[in-house]
Amino acid sequence: MDIVKLAEMLKALADPTRLKMLAILQHRDCCVCEFVPVFKISQPAVSKHLSRLKTAGLVKESRKGQWVFYSLNREVLEQVGLALRQLPDMSDELKELEKQGLLVNVCCE
Repeated sequence: MDIVKLAEMLKALADPTRLKMLAILQHRDCCVCEFVPVFKISQPAVSKHLSRLKTAGLVKESRKGQWVFYSLNREVLEQVGLALRQLPDMSDELKELEKQGLLVNVCCE
């Protein structure tokens, strides 16, 4: 996974409400109206959170009649976890900074 895309997904996750929405979606698909009483925020605010998660690819939506239900995009969430475990090795960059004397070595006693 591209590191820029990963960063965008993590930005979408960097909100307590959106994380709680994902936790709920682990158990069942939900429509916007079901989130409103849980979070005690307006329907437009819930929709905005879900839209952010959808744009990041973390949730999917499906229509059932007049209702739009949201579900986890489990495949993408698994890829995010895998990407976090496989972040690029930046040790060469650190070594270069060390050679240039640009690293601050702080020691705690």
